[in-house]
Amino acid sequence: MSRTVEMTILSAENLQMNRKSIRGSTFVTVQSDASSDDTSAATKVDLEGGSYPSWNEKVVMDVPLHARFITVEVKCKTSSSGSNSVGVAQIPVSDFIGGYMPENQLHFLSYRLWDGKVRRNGVINISVRVKVAEHSSCNLNSMSLSAVTGVPVAGDGSSGVVTGIPAVWVNYQRNH
Repeated sequence: MSRTVEMTILSAENLQMNRKSIRGSTFVTVQSDASSDDTSAATKVDLEGGSYPSWNEKVVMDVPLHARFITVEVKCKTSSSGSNSVGVAQIPVSDFIGGYMPENQLHFLSYRLWDGKVRRNGVINISVRVKVAEHSSCNLNSMSLSAVTGVPVAGDGSSGVVTGIPAVWVNYQRNH
């Protein structure tokens, strides 16, 4: 069993190779930790962006339910028809699946990239949407109120629900 994840690789910032700005020819590979090597996806090569490439390319992949993270790796093509890793980010699946996040919600996220020597090496900007399976979608009127998680807005039996900042953070802000 899996979920369909639609990820748009938007751009990256401040990329370097050997502490020097990149001149171009970068692309991104995407793969979940629970997928086999043959199920990775890749963007087209950005030839002109240099240290600030832009792809704006959508990657659709099936992510197994037991997956814990998705690995996004920025690579740079070399003249010898190979590629070198520029930086890697491991994105927890929990950042866009589960909790109070509804399915089919678009999330814009940015992650720090780390190079092979575990040094900061830029930022990757993405958007993610977990696609709702057509057979599992339902309209709001057919949902029972017990299926909604959150805090009731009013005590008058209304069906409104609010989610927000945990009380721990609010108490911290009051005391400091």
